[in-house]
Amino acid sequence: MTDEQRELLLKAQQSLEVAKLLLNNNFPDYATSRAYYTMFYIAEAFLEGKGLSFSKHSAVIAAFGREFAKTQQVPTDFHRFLIEAQELRTTGDYGQLNAVTTDQATEQIDRAEQFLFLAIQIIGKTAH
Repeated sequence: MTDEQRELLLKAQQSLEVAKLLLNNNFPDYATSRAYYTMFYIAEAFLEGKGLSFSKHSAVIAAFGREFAKTQQVPTDFHRFLIEAQELRTTGDYGQLNAVTTDQATEQIDRAEQFLFLAIQIIGKTAH
């Protein structure tokens, strides 16, 4: 694991904790946004392991799908989780107030936790 990957995974862990705090305080829109960022940082960490980085969210999501899901290095569900999380984050950030339900936010947080667990299993095994 590179220093950059370690930092991104720590950032993902913090983002996940904040998502849980926001949801516990009845802010599902913002909890969903933090859950998305958890997954986004993890995708960046995976890509960093291949020496890839991108400035646009859409490029990170596409590259993660191409480099990891399509090649079966990670289950394809995780690419779908990332895509759906981005869509829901956009709804939460730019839609009406309370556009995201508590159930939707809970699902995103659960997915973010699964994503983090997967990353620790895979990236954690690659020590540099």
